Amino acid sequence: MDTQKIEGLWTHLHWLTVLAEQGSYTAAAARLNVSKAAMSQRIAELERAAGVALVQRTTRSVRFTEAGQRLVDSTRAQYEQIAASFSTVRELAGVARGLIRATAPVALVRQQLVPRMPGFLRAHPEVKVQLEVSDRLSSIASEGFDLAIRHSAQVPETHVAWKLCDTHSVLVATRAYLKRRGRPTTPADLAAHDCLSYPRASGSGLWTFERSGVRKTQDAPVSVSVSGSFAANNSEALRDAALDDLGIALVPDFTAQGAVRAGKLELVLPDWRPAGTFAEQLYVVRPYTPHVPRAVALFISYLRETFADGFPLERL
Repeated sequence: MDTQKIEGLWTHLHWLTVLAEQGSYTAAAARLNVSKAAMSQRIAELERAAGVALVQRTTRSVRFTEAGQRLVDSTRAQYEQIAASFSTVRELAGVARGLIRATAPVALVRQQLVPRMPGFLRAHPEVKVQLEVSDRLSSIASEGFDLAIRHSAQVPETHVAWKLCDTHSVLVATRAYLKRRGRPTTPADLAAHDCLSYPRASGSGLWTFERSGVRKTQDAPVSVSVSGSFAANNSEALRDAALDDLGIALVPDFTAQGAVRAGKLELVLPDWRPAGTFAEQLYVVRPYTPHVPRAVALFISYLRETFADGFPLERL
């Protein structure tokens, strides 16, 4: 077959790769925004030109012949490269656009990320952000996410990561609770209090503390057994329980910030820092790819800038 005839089949080849990706004529036609009949006709024309069957049709799905699969495997990468190159050229126009899929922990999204979103979206009106709000540690690349925000002590070596800020755990309670039960002055005093904890596989009833400030290096870590009537694997739930005067909650600073700065919760044992319950760094992570969409790069830069100061707890 001469070069001119092959060039006339480039669109047909692309549609074949989309059919392989989607798994059915109906889904492929919807992806390409064409009719199912047009999709079927293009594949039939390609089979006639190739002189061999490429697809075996069934009532619900399609199965590729050896020839069809070989053709898909040998052309898919080229079409993906063309799409990436076209995206790069579009970005030269200077307008960021497209969909960003991201995942982040529940409490962080509700308390800190959502309030920061309007600034980014107003600055980039052609960009859309789709958030999966979950405490589950998703597989970023395999689940199709462009980036993730991780409250973690470490990040996968196979990914690109930037530290957004430091974060630390705090003890908080209402003034009413502390007036009723007394204010702890040492970690040992917590044994006589209702403590609201984040359950772990082990050690959820044991809180460990380090001295903060200038005396940190002079004192060994202190551990104390605690108990209470409520525990939850969500820091917002613990904060809300503390707001209802149920006890002293151990939560990340980003969860407590709003209530502390508004005077609804007070810091307990501010000279001691809880250790080992929550991570002390916040990261933004993306899979390694040779080409990063401009919208994703801008969003990462925005996150780094807007989270740079961490989560100060001083009263407003």
